[in-house]
Amino acid sequence: MMKTENGYAKMYKVYGRSELDVRERLREILKQGGAAVVYTRRRGKEIQVFAETKEDDEERARTVLKPVGREVKNALGDWYYSTRENETMEEAVVRLLVKYELTVTTAESCTGGMTAAKLVNVPGASEVFNEGYITYSNKAKRKLLGVSKSTLKKYGAVSEETAREMAEGGAKAAEADACVSVTGIAGPDGGTEEKPVGLVYIGCSVRGETVVERHEFHGTRAENREQSAVSALDLLRRQILKQFK
Repeated sequence: MMKTENGYAKMYKVYGRSELDVRERLREILKQGGAAVVYTRRRGKEIQVFAETKEDDEERARTVLKPVGREVKNALGDWYYSTRENETMEEAVVRLLVKYELTVTTAESCTGGMTAAKLVNVPGASEVFNEGYITYSNKAKRKLLGVSKSTLKKYGAVSEETAREMAEGGAKAAEADACVSVTGIAGPDGGTEEKPVGLVYIGCSVRGETVVERHEFHGTRAENREQSAVSALDLLRRQILKQFK
């Protein structure tokens, strides 16, 4: 809970979703009146949801916000990654990994180690992260992660199939509980009509269960890489919650 100009508020942070989609999930709650008001605001690629009360006494404010907060959490589901004002995505992910005693590795192409770097920026990351793989070339993907030559030939390095094999191969190679993989076209060159600049596939394997998400980012090369890394961590977070909550 945080002190505001008007009273107290609880914040829920959502990454990578449009404000319109977030507000749609909160539609019924946003209509409600009463002692607490719920509203949203955008901060970069993040949507912040606030439940706020004008109560100036902290304990009374906590009492007012508790049931509203429960409604917000239920409506957002696994979309929100933290209720802590200053917590980053990587901090939230490491907190979950430590909580559930999981180890993780990364298998990265276009992000070139950014995902791993974010994880090791967090104090205590050594409890959950031992090694990561930067497999920029097809040869490296085959050698280090076991991505099959036929997959690369048939589908290409930037594909759902390759991202899946990267995630599964990374987990196996590192003997880790989880692996998140990233392969894409960061730009500004290299895109085609079928596979445009900004196309990124992110894979995540947690204890043998693997999913892949397709993203299209529309920024500079640096922005596309940054969004890919944070989106990879967000997918890892959601997959951990799916299995352990």
